[in-house]
Amino acid sequence: MQRDQLADFLRRRREAIRPAEVGIADGPRRRATGLRREEVAMLAGMSVDYVVRLEQGRSSQPSPQLLGALARALRMSDDERDHLFHLAGHRPPPADAIARLARAGLMRMLDLLGDTPALVLSDLGEILAQNRAAVLLTGDHTGLSGDRRYVAYRWFTDPAARAAAPIEEQEHHARQLVADLRAAAGRRPGDPTLTGLIQRLQAASTDFRQLWAEHHVAVRRADRKTILHPRVGRLLMDCETLVTPDQSQQLLVLTPADAETRERLELLRVLGIEDFPAGATDTPAR
Repeated sequence: MQRDQLADFLRRRREAIRPAEVGIADGPRRRATGLRREEVAMLAGMSVDYVVRLEQGRSSQPSPQLLGALARALRMSDDERDHLFHLAGHRPPPADAIARLARAGLMRMLDLLGDTPALVLSDLGEILAQNRAAVLLTGDHTGLSGDRRYVAYRWFTDPAARAAAPIEEQEHHARQLVADLRAAAGRRPGDPTLTGLIQRLQAASTDFRQLWAEHHVAVRRADRKTILHPRVGRLLMDCETLVTPDQSQQLLVLTPADAETRERLELLRVLGIEDFPAGATDTPAR
């Protein structure tokens, strides 16, 4: 572990980021142009004291999980993230693990979207990052583990996931999930993570097995869906998907499709997340 180099790199990255880039208001009393240490701690989900010790070269070796959180908080590029891991004495994550870290550019877009719900997903349907508006809309799904982290697995194995969509839209949504997963399978032949997921889905769900056998392929680009929200009711949302050039990650942006939905989203923002536990809706994100 190269403590001094790690400390210098983290400090310089923190000072190089403007608050507006990560969705933080640039108040009149701010003297420095970069982020404060407490803001980095908040974004990374760690203590301010630990961030201070890292920047002063006094910390123990950070875990890969903490490094990933710091890379996301500081909006590092793939090369910067790999450099961070090397300085901390860890090998950079393998390809599959890297795909599960939201790209820096997509994270910046999340911040810029502000009150517009948006999520970053892997090509296997794992939610990698959400802005606050998306958490209010769908619940927080970034901390799920095992197969539950995949949207398709929750949809086909957990009735609560389907309950957030009207019955008349459920078959359409199921078909789109399977078609999107088929497209990923074509891009990643023989991938053990994807192969295992498909095998477990086929064993767990007759519906999935039947739809998979139809061999329909389609990468989702745009859609309109209805979300049955437990706090504000029925929401009609337009969904636009931006796909990275290598198609490994997607930015999903949800906007209100009518005036009534717009008003209900405004109400949801006022209500905030108080008494709204993480994962409360399990609303399908795609």
